[in-house]
Amino acid sequence: MDFKNVIFMSVASIVLLTSFAGCTKDSSNTDETGEIVHATIQTNYGNMNFELDLDKAPITVENFKTYVESGFYEGTIFHRVISDFMIQGGGFTVNGTKKETLDPIKNEADNGLSNKRGTIAMARTSVVDSATSQFFINTVDNSFLDYQNNQNYGYAVFGEMTEGFDVLEKIENVATANNGQYQNWPVEDVIIEKVIIEE
Repeated sequence: MDFKNVIFMSVASIVLLTSFAGCTKDSSNTDETGEIVHATIQTNYGNMNFELDLDKAPITVENFKTYVESGFYEGTIFHRVISDFMIQGGGFTVNGTKKETLDPIKNEADNGLSNKRGTIAMARTSVVDSATSQFFINTVDNSFLDYQNNQNYGYAVFGEMTEGFDVLEKIENVATANNGQYQNWPVEDVIIEKVIIEE
């Protein structure tokens, strides 16, 4: 099996595939597709800005907001980086400790949003409804991760990058190595310093 077809967020072993600052836009603004939440992921490589689709992914966006508002993501890292695929984070600290999370949420991959370049989506295990805090950002179009049917449920996209593609590219191209049981772990820490949601 091609490793790119497996985006797992393990309990004991990792394998999963995923924020923002200083936006002044009102997240309650709506467009023709529904309510948009503005978010910024601040990292030690720079900032990435997103529009989160509360209309098409309400459970996922609210779950993400809950983690953000609790400060959960501060000091976590992008722990899995695969060039020409995605960058994944939101679950481990700099010292490699896996953080305790809230209960898993329902998978909203059937919402019509596609895993195209610059979108943010939820990482999960092989269990369809198992996503918690970990997310990934697609660095290329990964339509094979989209919902196909109930047997191939896919990964839930819940937002799209509006600024910071240069930062995404820098992170995508960092050197990686094995870190114990974990593969594709950045050699130098890629730290999520803060995530900001604009209401």
